[in-house]
Amino acid sequence: MKVAHLTSAHPRYDIRIFQKECRTLVEHGYDVSLIVADGKGNELVDGLNIVDTRLLQGRLNRIFRTTRYVHKKALDINADIYHLHDPDLLPIGLKLKKKGKVVIFDAHEDVPLQLLGKPYLHPVFLRIISLLFSVYERFVFSKLDGIITATPFIRDKYLAINPTATDINNYPMIGELDADVPWENKKNEICYVGGIAYTRGIMEVVTSLGLLKIPVRLNLVGEFSETAVEKEVKKLSAWSYVNSCGQLGRSEVREVLGRSMAGLVTYHPFPNHVDARPNKMFEYMSSGIPVIASNSPLWRDLIEGNDCGICVDPLQPQAIADAINFIINNPERAKQMGRNGQQAVHTRYNWDVEGKKLIEFYKKF
Repeated sequence: MKVAHLTSAHPRYDIRIFQKECRTLVEHGYDVSLIVADGKGNELVDGLNIVDTRLLQGRLNRIFRTTRYVHKKALDINADIYHLHDPDLLPIGLKLKKKGKVVIFDAHEDVPLQLLGKPYLHPVFLRIISLLFSVYERFVFSKLDGIITATPFIRDKYLAINPTATDINNYPMIGELDADVPWENKKNEICYVGGIAYTRGIMEVVTSLGLLKIPVRLNLVGEFSETAVEKEVKKLSAWSYVNSCGQLGRSEVREVLGRSMAGLVTYHPFPNHVDARPNKMFEYMSSGIPVIASNSPLWRDLIEGNDCGICVDPLQPQAIADAINFIINNPERAKQMGRNGQQAVHTRYNWDVEGKKLIEFYKKF
């Protein structure tokens, strides 16, 4: 059976799309193509056919031109199943349905809630945009053959729209990020891995570094999504404690996790955050380091329920600093929390479990 995964925004080696979903389908005998728009050309990787449209700069180009190119490539492939990964591609989903194709949408985020978390736009305008998108999304989803979501919370929301909705959680692949570094060899370092933004707590995290009892460095892995925020953060005196690593490959991320004593995921309590399950949280657990996380009920239940970290008020730099101080000053306790998190990933929160769910979902079509 021919399958085409479509993305207009994600990189070709995206962890969820390429490494997990596409590779899993190839391993189970599917003929898989991945259509991307990064300008890096076509490529055949381990039996997976990557088809590039072209890279166009700017949000409007992505919405109005890139989507057309992706649609054309999708028609050229003539797949049996089309698996879409970006909200920009919803109109393409309807067009493919009209041609009698099986169409699946993969909701990585709750977009209407995500829109409400844009701090630089007026709240009234955000509510209008969020409502309009929600209405359109509900219409399109009701027409599609299947909905995959990245969390149970999003799944439950969409079940009322489309009864085929199922959650395929973005859990780590067992062993990929296992640090295997003796605790006594770790440095006085912590880490953050992922997209860097104001609502993800970067200001508070960096500020907390200046409140610590002993110097601790932050390994900051990822790229800023907001230029103005990046400029403001770098003006903070505590920025001198930051190792700005930029975007790293997976082996380099593993090395950073290995030398760090904790991983941070202190997102602000916006609607799209409190019910999310950030991939980085489970990657920290997988590598065997404690997690310092926001204290939303869902996250507290996961982190404290598995005794694998500390939950804090993400808006209070002193609370973040207190948690870091505890990890640094209590190595045996920190080591045990790291082991607890790793055990939880090996037994429950891993891609082996989710990959089987993906294959069972595909068998419906």
